[in-house]
Amino acid sequence: MSAHPIYDIDKPEVALAPSLENLKSAFLRTPAPTAAQRIERLQRLHQALVTYQDRLIKAVDRDFNGRSRAETLMIELLPIFEGIHYNKKHLRKWMKTSSRKTPLMLFGAKTEVRYQPLGVVGIVVPWNFPIFLGLSPLAGALAAGNLAMIKTSEFAPETGALMKQMIEEFFTTDEIIVVNGGVEVATEFTQLPFDHIVFTGSTQVGSIVMQAAAKNLTPVTLELGGKSPAIIHDDFPIEEAAKRIAFGKGLNAGQVCVSPDYILVPRHKMDQFSDAFSAAIAKHYPTMRDNNDYTSIITERQRDRLLDNIEDAKQKGAEVVVVNPANEDFAGTRKLPMHVVKNVTSDMRVLKEEIFGPILPLVPYDMLDDAIEYVQNHDRPLALYYFDWDKRRVDKVVQNTHSGGVCINEVMTHTMVDDMPFGGVGPSGMGHYHGKEGFLNFSKAKSIVVKGRFDASQYIAAPWGNKMFNFFINFQLKRLKKF
Repeated sequence: MSAHPIYDIDKPEVALAPSLENLKSAFLRTPAPTAAQRIERLQRLHQALVTYQDRLIKAVDRDFNGRSRAETLMIELLPIFEGIHYNKKHLRKWMKTSSRKTPLMLFGAKTEVRYQPLGVVGIVVPWNFPIFLGLSPLAGALAAGNLAMIKTSEFAPETGALMKQMIEEFFTTDEIIVVNGGVEVATEFTQLPFDHIVFTGSTQVGSIVMQAAAKNLTPVTLELGGKSPAIIHDDFPIEEAAKRIAFGKGLNAGQVCVSPDYILVPRHKMDQFSDAFSAAIAKHYPTMRDNNDYTSIITERQRDRLLDNIEDAKQKGAEVVVVNPANEDFAGTRKLPMHVVKNVTSDMRVLKEEIFGPILPLVPYDMLDDAIEYVQNHDRPLALYYFDWDKRRVDKVVQNTHSGGVCINEVMTHTMVDDMPFGGVGPSGMGHYHGKEGFLNFSKAKSIVVKGRFDASQYIAAPWGNKMFNFFINFQLKRLKKF
C-alpha cells in the first residue's frame, strides 16, 4: 500500500505534533477495528518484512560496521515473524467479550469486560536491535487495534531510514508514522500526548521518559535492562555452564538488554569457569577483527565507555582476561574482544553500571543463600539465569529472587517465547508485551454492567430502614462474614 505523506517528516521535530494529531483523528474515525482489519494490518507488516528482509539485514550490518546476517535473522527477524503469526492466530479469541460474575447487589443485571484499543501508541526504538525492538511492540499494538508512531534510533540511521521507507510503502500516514532524528526529536517525541508509550533503553533515560509521559498522564511500558545475573550451582558442570553462557554473551557482542551481566560462581571454581568460558568464546569466534560473525560495538563512544570501565577495574585491582584467540590488533575498528574480569569489588563500574558489551565480571560465592542474598540486595534485573539440575534448589531460587524473567540452565531464550510476557520489574522496567499480555497491555479492559427490565434497586432504595432493605443487608452481611 502506498503512503500519502502529508507532513514534512524530513524535519521531524516540526512534524511530530501534527503527525500525532493526524493519527488521533484517523483513530477516532475507526475506534473499533474488526479482527479482520487488524489481521490485514499484521499481514501487511509480515509482507513488508518479507520484501525488505535483505535490505534490513544489510542496513543493520552497516550501522554496526559489522554484524552477521545469521545473527540478524536469528535474533531480530525470525522473532518478529513468529510474533506476527502468534498475534494473528490468537487475537480473535483475545478480543472476545469476557462475561463476569454478577454480585447479588446487582441481581437481574449482566456484567462483562470488553477489550478496547487505547488509540495511538508511541514506540521509542533503541539501537541494539533496531528492527525487532521497533516492530515487535508494533505487532502487539496493531493486534490490539491501535495505530502507532515510531521513533527510530539515531545510532542506527541506515536501519531507521529503511524502516521509514518500508512503513511508508506498506502503510498510510493514517496508520503508522516513522520519524528519525537525534536526541532533540526523541525528547519532543516522549512529551507528546500519546495514549501509550513503549520505551526500550537504559534505566536512567527510562526515568526521564516516565517523567515526560507523566505530564500527559500517558501510561508507559518501560523495558530497561539492568544487571542480569547468572548463578552457577556447585553441582552443575562448570564447563557446560560456561558453554551455554558463552553462546548468549557472544550474541551482538553482549549488546543485549538480557545479556548475562555478571556471573556468580562457586569460589573454588573461578579459574575453571574463566578458562572454560574463554575456550567456548574462542570456539565460536576463532578470529574477531575481520570476522563478521563477531559484532562490532555500535559507536566509538560506546566502545570508549567499555574500555574506560575495563581500565577502571584494572586500576582498582581486578584481574582482566582478554579473550583474543588470534592475538589480533583491533586498532582502527570498533571491535572489542571479550573480557573476563576477576577479583572484582563493589566500587568498580563493571559491578555498578549495566555493561552492555563484551565484558563479563565473575563474582565468587560460598553458599547458595549467599548468591541469592547478593541478587536480592541489588536492583531487580530484567532477567535471572540459574544453572542447576536439582528442582528443589531451582524452586528456591525462583521463589526467593525477583526479576523480569528467568531461564534455568539457559540464558536469554525466554525473550523468544511469544506465549509468555516479556517485561521488567522495578528499575528494570514495567509493563509487558509479547503474546496475550501484550494484547492486554495495549488495550483498555472496559467494565460494562447491563441492566434488564427488572429493577431490583427499587426494593432497597431510600427511605432506608424499610423491611426489604433490612432483610437484604442483614442477609448479605451474615453470608459474607462467614468467609
